[in-house]
Amino acid sequence: MEIKGQVESIVYYNEDNGYTVCNLDVNNELITAVGNMPFISVGDILQIEGDIINHAIYGEQIKVKSFEKIMPSTTVEVEKYLGSGIVKGVGPVTAKKIVAKYGEDTVNVIRFEPYKLAEISGITSEKAVKISEEFNKEWQLWQIVIFLQKYDIGATNANRVYKELGIYAIDKIKDNPYILLNTLYGVGFETVDKMAISLGFDYNSHFRVSSGIKYALGLSSRNGNTCSRQDELITYVANILKVPEELVVNEITELTYNKELFVENEYVFLNYFYEAEDAIARRVMMMCNDRVKKCINIESKLSDVENQLDIELSTEQKKAIKMVFNNKISIITGGPGTGKTTIIQCILKLLELEKLDFSLCAPTGRAAKRISETAGEEARTLHRLLNLGKMDEDYAINFEVPKLDQDVIIVDEMSMVDTVLMHFLLKALKDKTRLILIGDSDQLPSVGPGNVLKDLIDSDLVPVTKLTQIYRQAQESEIIVNAHKINSGEMIDLSKKDGDFFFINGTDILHQVSELVTERLKKYGNYDPYTDIQVLTPTKKGESGTRYLNKELQKALNPNMPNKNEKEFGGVTFREGDKVMQVKNNYDLTWESLDGKSYGSGIYNGDLGIIKTIHDDGFEVVFDEDKLVYYDIASVDELEHAYAITVHKSQGSEFPVVVMPLVFGPPMLYTRNLLYTAVTRAKELLVIVGDRGAVNRMIANNDIKRRNTGLKYKLDKYFHIFEKK
Repeated sequence: MEIKGQVESIVYYNEDNGYTVCNLDVNNELITAVGNMPFISVGDILQIEGDIINHAIYGEQIKVKSFEKIMPSTTVEVEKYLGSGIVKGVGPVTAKKIVAKYGEDTVNVIRFEPYKLAEISGITSEKAVKISEEFNKEWQLWQIVIFLQKYDIGATNANRVYKELGIYAIDKIKDNPYILLNTLYGVGFETVDKMAISLGFDYNSHFRVSSGIKYALGLSSRNGNTCSRQDELITYVANILKVPEELVVNEITELTYNKELFVENEYVFLNYFYEAEDAIARRVMMMCNDRVKKCINIESKLSDVENQLDIELSTEQKKAIKMVFNNKISIITGGPGTGKTTIIQCILKLLELEKLDFSLCAPTGRAAKRISETAGEEARTLHRLLNLGKMDEDYAINFEVPKLDQDVIIVDEMSMVDTVLMHFLLKALKDKTRLILIGDSDQLPSVGPGNVLKDLIDSDLVPVTKLTQIYRQAQESEIIVNAHKINSGEMIDLSKKDGDFFFINGTDILHQVSELVTERLKKYGNYDPYTDIQVLTPTKKGESGTRYLNKELQKALNPNMPNKNEKEFGGVTFREGDKVMQVKNNYDLTWESLDGKSYGSGIYNGDLGIIKTIHDDGFEVVFDEDKLVYYDIASVDELEHAYAITVHKSQGSEFPVVVMPLVFGPPMLYTRNLLYTAVTRAKELLVIVGDRGAVNRMIANNDIKRRNTGLKYKLDKYFHIFEKK
């Protein structure tokens, strides 16, 4: 339906995305409107198109699909608008005087003849000009919304555009529409390019070609690359823009001259990735060449540590421990069951004996929690350690991080650390600090651009210990034994019916997974579907993808009931009792324990929780069984259903039981290292449901898409530079 009304009050407004709850006066009747409505104020006249909904608590509302702010026309509307306080210097009394004098011509007087306002007592010439300026500023602001909507760019983005470009945004956009690519959220190059063409920009425009190049490099970075082959980049950009290749070549030269791009070894980099890799390589090689000032006698200390921990270290483990104490930077890598956790425990004991200050950390909240539990020492996320919580979503290579005063930094799950995060970590280290990197280089690489751990190992320039021995207790686990077989490309026995690794031939996978999660595993080992079992899948799409599985598992585990509130966002229904995951680090979210006795802040990417209550203005979610967190409506996009999650999202986590639906899928995704990563997430039990052929094909598929990075090349470059010195 469509309605026209004047804003009486604003109940809630989120500055970041424009989400608003307001009350409208529609023919002397109050109607509540909810939706993205940036820049509205009390007194505004709105023309709204939307759906009438009946909220369980708040009653009838209109859910806004689109809206338009229109000029107040009647004297009543104008007086209410001016008297609302939206125009600085004008209150209800002054508004009444202005409207009484100029009537229906009030708006024109304010906009175009402000000197007339000085005819009213109490308004000086100076104040009259300011009133006009404020009124016009509000109106210019609104024109941004109207302008962007012409090109199918939603009102939510108008807020970002205004913050970035100011009240003259429209003029700046008309001069170069491609500046929007640095500002808009969720709006692709195609949309902005279409706008530019409609505004009369030439296909061969300098702005268009340079933006196309940076757009292509940005797309490549989303696939994990820090650079692109120059010849492939030229061909790709020329094809998507339909311009001659020589124009692309010329523009790359120009962008390189201006240091927006770098070309090295026939690869093209966006400046921040090049500078990040260059800084990493330079610092790593400096650390490799730097002598450790304080060496300790490991031999005499290790036996004491073995006695304290009641363990017997292997020759391989002792070698790894000696290496980290004799080098400024070192790497320990190995698969499950090879003793990485034992080594960490020993290193921590030795550091305590030597009274060396240290920090234990990991890339994600769940990974930090896991290593805290296994190592017996508190671990932090790298983002918290480096105080990166306030960093913009865009890459900011010059972002200042605090210097770390610790003698030793230990990073677990290093395979998840991307180029930008590694750059900030090294930037924060003081000269005295040792860096110990621990991880499994055969697992999936980081979600962000780069392949840091593998590049460092493959360079053969950084001290590395590769753990290969599987220890006796680990040898008793089919999960660990099969993980190593998978990693080496060896086919596994899927016919075994005992142990901790099971395969179920799947014909109706959705039904079988649902049955396992809701009934069979509870009977088998009293496993709870919320706290013990995690469904992992390679993909979001298809019948075995997270989107479909989450919808079906929600029906099975948490069906719609009259006593449960629910709310829909972007076609997804959230319900009280749902299992959810936080999908980005948010250091500002505060929590309190359920008993109200303790408080804190920070909920991290990968944290799992249960929706406790749903209100009109937000959710309450319980994490770690005791942390109660409130989400307002604007923050709900940080949550996803977590009955099923992707293997990529599970990195750094461990679950008592993993259920993995597995059918044939695209070879570029269904790879050996993805299967290996999934298997190593299971702690007590793994159940694969699907097709034997799909499992075997994944094991055979070691055609891992190589990431284009320049770190290994730069490490070699700095090695030779320092060697000459």
